[in-house]
Amino acid sequence: MKTLLRISEYLNSAQMSPLFVSGDSLNVLRLIPSKSIDFCMTSPPYWNQREYCSGGIGLEEDYNDYIANLLQIAGQLFRVLKDTGSFWLNLGDSYVNKHQMGIPWRVALALMDEQNWIMRNDVIWHKIKGMDTSKDKLRPVHEYIFHFVKKNSYYYDVDGIRSKPRQAIVKNGAVVTATGVTGIKYRRQIELSTALSRKEKLYAKQALEDNLKRLEKGDISDFRMVIRKQHRTTHSDSARVSGRAKELAQRGFYFLHYHPKGSKPGDVWDIVPEDTFGRGAHYASYPEDLCKIPIVSTCPKDGVVLDPFCGTGTTNLVAFQLGRKSVGIDISEEYVTYARERCRILL
Repeated sequence: MKTLLRISEYLNSAQMSPLFVSGDSLNVLRLIPSKSIDFCMTSPPYWNQREYCSGGIGLEEDYNDYIANLLQIAGQLFRVLKDTGSFWLNLGDSYVNKHQMGIPWRVALALMDEQNWIMRNDVIWHKIKGMDTSKDKLRPVHEYIFHFVKKNSYYYDVDGIRSKPRQAIVKNGAVVTATGVTGIKYRRQIELSTALSRKEKLYAKQALEDNLKRLEKGDISDFRMVIRKQHRTTHSDSARVSGRAKELAQRGFYFLHYHPKGSKPGDVWDIVPEDTFGRGAHYASYPEDLCKIPIVSTCPKDGVVLDPFCGTGTTNLVAFQLGRKSVGIDISEEYVTYARERCRILL
């Protein structure tokens, strides 16, 4: 009852510093009100990887039991997340008798098939470095991060995670894109084309001038022009399966526009693993940079972040740095104490 009161009071308060709760994640999650959380990101203990002093998930003898236990947690997360919420799950794989078990995808497929989670992205976390003493397989340097939602309409701030675009300049009276596009080459290709009719050439030239004007006004940050028989289509040459190929067949050209606010991050993230802060307290903490894109893009600025396996509190620390309230749960009182101290430095 005391834990329930603490959580409810925190969610309804103006307090911004993280709330940490020590206890079994499943039991604590059951105390959180339904549809009260905006965002969850977590990295549960990996199966069969190490001995955890406080017990809990990850120590099951059979991986099926591990998956079943994670699904119980995920079921509670489905309940406490708002319909606009997001769930980001980081999982690494395990080997048994030289068999790679495929645990991350077994869990992800079970979440979709058994609990109706909708997967929006599978992100490859490229850890850049890693150790492996085996002599009969490649060195593993990646883990998965899955982005799940409850419904097709969910909170997503795509502009918040765009990289700043390079700016176009005016050189010798002509607009030049950040990648050097001036329009001169495209004009020449249109004029010399034997694959465009006279009418198509006129339309292509006018469309090119219109795009240069859009570039000068800042409506786009850059563009590429694809002309029939001059360039390859972006995805497929088949007009039946590709809208771009169909446009090329019908008009003789199309444009690829770069967003004026910059490009979105891709689904491969080069982030070095955490190996400085807290190495002595928790050997499996993930790096702060891993949380930033998920929180900025899928948690509103007035939202609440949750990590049901918070460990040393990395998710909560980043949430606090980004101005979000957060709740962290861990079965280890030692980790919870450490996480509180870690976040208290910023207060």
